[in-house]
Amino acid sequence: MKVTFLGTGTSQGIPVIGSDHPVCLSDNPKDKRLRVSVLVEWDEYTYVVDCGPDFRYQMLRANVKRIDGILFTHEHADHTAGLDDIRPFFFNQGDIPIYAHARVMKELERRFDYIFETENKYPGAPNVDQRIIENKSFQLKNIQVTPIEGFHYKLQVFGFRFKDFAYLTDMKTVPDDEIEKLKGVKVLVVNALREEPHVSHFNLSEALDFVDKVKPERAYFTHISALLGFHDEVEKTLPKNVFLAYDNLEIVI
Repeated sequence: MKVTFLGTGTSQGIPVIGSDHPVCLSDNPKDKRLRVSVLVEWDEYTYVVDCGPDFRYQMLRANVKRIDGILFTHEHADHTAGLDDIRPFFFNQGDIPIYAHARVMKELERRFDYIFETENKYPGAPNVDQRIIENKSFQLKNIQVTPIEGFHYKLQVFGFRFKDFAYLTDMKTVPDDEIEKLKGVKVLVVNALREEPHVSHFNLSEALDFVDKVKPERAYFTHISALLGFHDEVEKTLPKNVFLAYDNLEIVI
């Protein structure tokens, strides 16, 4: 299985528009972060987790020519706003499967009503194949995917475990029984927004505590803001098996 980090930034990305924060002015490519998303590939299959406002560029940058579906963690715009840009995939492939909690699917229907329209539909709009997911394992082609439920402040969100790889973002609290689902993963990705506490995201110390509970072989932090600091400086402070993810990073599990 190969995972490509399409984006590793917070909801505004890095650099933030108009910001003169030193990290936003950095020349290091690892300090330039699009909105969070990952590409997960195994055998001949390709799936994306979340499609935010940078989705089109992320697909071009990673040279993705086909996707077998999109999994949504939750409905916030930095995770969903790029849904219209599935059109080239739809024109080449047909209906695109999307996987989401019923609440999230309903919100997508509201925001992208022209995609979900069934009567008098505009001919240039894409079609999706809606797959409602609950907090129980489901099949993606030849593997089983297990949702990991947590809370983004008070909002329910899903992370996903693909065999030995698990991807969680926008988490603030994760119940113990959900953490149990992560035991045995080799690679864990989890959000680490900044050093200071935040109402709806793990900060750095909370993310490190979470890694210590799960005990993966390797962990990568994502959904990073400029306030966490420069990539190279922060990574020097982390345990030897914990890393800051960055855009375009590819890992093999």
